[in-house]
Amino acid sequence: MGSKGKMNKKRVLIIAYYWPPAGGPGVQRWLKFVKYLPEFDIEPLVFVPENPNYPIIDESLVSEISEGVIVIKQPIKEPYKWAGVFSKKSSKTISKGIITDNKEQSFIEKVMLFVRGNFFIPDARVGWVKPSVAFLLDYIQKENIKTVITTGPPHSMHLIGLQLKQKLGVKWLADFRDPWTTIGYHKQLKLTSASKTKHKSLEKKVLNTSDQIIVTSLTTKREFQEITNKPIEVITNGYDDLESVDFEMDTKFTMSHIGSLLSKRNPEILWRVLRDLIKSNNDFSKDFQLNFIGSASENVLKSIQNHGLSNYVSNVGYVSHKEAIVFQKKSQILLLIEINSEDTKCIIPGKLFEYMVSNRPIISIGPINSDVEKIIKETNTGNYFSYNDYESLKRIILEHYKAFQNNRLQSHPIGLQKFHRKALTKSLANLI
Repeated sequence: MGSKGKMNKKRVLIIAYYWPPAGGPGVQRWLKFVKYLPEFDIEPLVFVPENPNYPIIDESLVSEISEGVIVIKQPIKEPYKWAGVFSKKSSKTISKGIITDNKEQSFIEKVMLFVRGNFFIPDARVGWVKPSVAFLLDYIQKENIKTVITTGPPHSMHLIGLQLKQKLGVKWLADFRDPWTTIGYHKQLKLTSASKTKHKSLEKKVLNTSDQIIVTSLTTKREFQEITNKPIEVITNGYDDLESVDFEMDTKFTMSHIGSLLSKRNPEILWRVLRDLIKSNNDFSKDFQLNFIGSASENVLKSIQNHGLSNYVSNVGYVSHKEAIVFQKKSQILLLIEINSEDTKCIIPGKLFEYMVSNRPIISIGPINSDVEKIIKETNTGNYFSYNDYESLKRIILEHYKAFQNNRLQSHPIGLQKFHRKALTKSLANLI
């Protein structure tokens, strides 16, 4: 085992699907918990698939894995691999969570969504549950591990925790980075009533068997309290000390969205405001640029085109986490867009916290009374708008533009320290 200090640390097994070289926000949360847990006398061991089918790869994150951490890998059989035989594009976009609007779905997409929703419950990684449990039953006893943490989605990870709890009686913490049956795309999976019932039943079983539930937002906590009396702790995502990067502020008035713009994450109100400002303000039309860093759905790009904004868009596509930080720091304004739905009030994207420490004003558009709205107001990091706030959205963009012209555009955050990854890991360590 090595040093005496290591022997005294409490060992915890973390069961996850997303791990470097996977890219995207789902990786960051546990990568950072694993980084800081040893500072609270906890030794994390990480159990992940050996040959996963990650929709996004970011090799730069491999260098962020803490030195000396034990990572156990076991093979996984994934349906997205054989689904690619029928339609490589559809299987890749569905695995990223980008689902085309119903009217525009091809026959193959419809079939794939039906199969994904009804034959793979709770998700396409359910085939990993049985072999993982078989392997871990021995491993946990051999290594004398008393605590197991599962993180989802994919929520199949929680089914591994459920069986380990039932068979070994380990302490089990279930971490929900997103909700289960109320997440936005759930309604698009073409579920039969039997499948809906099965999802609900599995969700209830996981919530009522785990010893401790962790969620990323207050809204999800309230939702789960309707289903279980088990303790639920909110530990949001957060920011880490950003590596110093060389950058020069954009000379144009850039608004940048970092991350996926899904079909329904399409703020027509913003496109309308921008179109009207470009038409009415000659300086604005010369200075303005819209950056998309990450995948943007065809639906969004079509909407941009319909509003006459295509010539103002730089569609950069997916970049590494380090490059994303450069865009965050050099952009004049950062955009945070959420689908306008009851189901998305609980979604707090991981990028919000990095946005908050990048010293750039945030413009966020989403449902009224969301958790994101509360955080932005509480930290004074930007402005939040509903999908109907045309006049106030236009006014704030103009105010920001004038500040940009006078070289005075920046944000004035307050109280960000509690969102640092180390402070959040301390909350996790207390639960362990």
